[in-house]
Amino acid sequence: MPDAVQQFLPILGLLVVVTFVIRRLPRIDLGHTDAYRRRRILNWLPLGLTYAFLYMGRYNINVAKVTGIMTKEELGTITFFGTTTYAIAFLINGPIADRFGGRKTILAAAIGAAIANLAMGIVLHVDTGLKLVPAYKFLYPLNMYFQSFGAVAIVKVNASWFHVRERGVFGGIFGILISLGLYFAYDWGTPIVTHLPVQWVFFIPAIILIGFATLDYFLVFDLPSQAGHKDFDTGDASSGDDGPRLSVFSVIAKMLSNPVIVTIALIEMCSGFIRGSVMKWGYVFAHETGQSFATAHWGVLLCAAGILGGVFAGTISDRVFQSRRGPSAVILYALCVLTLAGTAAFIGVSQSVLILILCILSVIGVHGMLSGTASMDFGGSKNAGVAVGLIDGMVYLGFGMQSLIMGKVLPEGPEQVDPANWRIWLLITLPVAVIGLFLSLRIWNAKPKPEAPG
Repeated sequence: MPDAVQQFLPILGLLVVVTFVIRRLPRIDLGHTDAYRRRRILNWLPLGLTYAFLYMGRYNINVAKVTGIMTKEELGTITFFGTTTYAIAFLINGPIADRFGGRKTILAAAIGAAIANLAMGIVLHVDTGLKLVPAYKFLYPLNMYFQSFGAVAIVKVNASWFHVRERGVFGGIFGILISLGLYFAYDWGTPIVTHLPVQWVFFIPAIILIGFATLDYFLVFDLPSQAGHKDFDTGDASSGDDGPRLSVFSVIAKMLSNPVIVTIALIEMCSGFIRGSVMKWGYVFAHETGQSFATAHWGVLLCAAGILGGVFAGTISDRVFQSRRGPSAVILYALCVLTLAGTAAFIGVSQSVLILILCILSVIGVHGMLSGTASMDFGGSKNAGVAVGLIDGMVYLGFGMQSLIMGKVLPEGPEQVDPANWRIWLLITLPVAVIGLFLSLRIWNAKPKPEAPG
């Protein structure tokens, strides 16, 4: 088969998956006009694509690693500093989003991440006298600080545009956006480092982000009323709450006193650990053990799996479980446990890493459902920034933990080519998935309760 056809087939498959999934998304009639629906698409589409390209500017460091510019331990350490910064930044950026709105914060995310990526590329392009790893220990956390505005912004904006009954479907859309970002990072990033100097894997996302920041400035608005449509009661935890905005510390105390929010945050810490472990090190594992198909198409595989997982979770949540998010998380975590155990058992089989695509389907579905949807439900539109900050911050604490651990235990040198030496990677990840499953069972019946009018 010609190389051009081999390259085109995965993209064609991805387009088929996206088209099928979007056509199958359920339409919940809440009385929105066609004009409102069209304007809502015009609002969330550029916002969502900006979020996807933020992913490209976040996971490009994993693609850069396989060119040999750093060791696994160095990558793990750099990522640990970055993801820990990302997690802590939510405590600052969540309240900022609640105060200034998602429109301004997505602009901060895109412009700030673009500048940080340009700087990382310049360190590689120009002999600055700086050593790579110390420079990246500063620049990658700077990148991740601005990246943390992205999830807060997208949830904050859409909390005012989607009713609680529509948000399961939005969770599916959120999963599509995450998945597209992974496709951009890996399947655009890999040809970039193959055909261009490695610094362009940082320069190109920076250029794209500047372009989307410009689009967002003209197209994205926080409220329907700012785009010529009526605001409406979204039916979430802010419904009926017409009082003054609470202070940041009062909102955080309120969130932490809610056992559902705390449980979701713990589930998402498990999700972050698993997602980071499988996505980051699965690509390196496939590259170093000679699983060429997975290496060449890691992005499109992650993307297709993530889209299907996100839409599956959102659809059954709204259509089968009456907008409860817990049952979707339980089903997907059970699948995650099975796939991790299966891959550990058959890790020596050719292309065994492909089994883990089902794990990604699971964990992106859970992440879109809980970070992208439950944070809006239980935080409400008024406090969505703080809620997603708390929940998504835990995701990246989990991500940072696995980066530090895996960077120290994974094989190097001649040992890294034998798949059996990688089994420890999955045996460390599996118990975390089991914990996530049991925590998900605790929120099986959870639904948001609107505020009683004061």
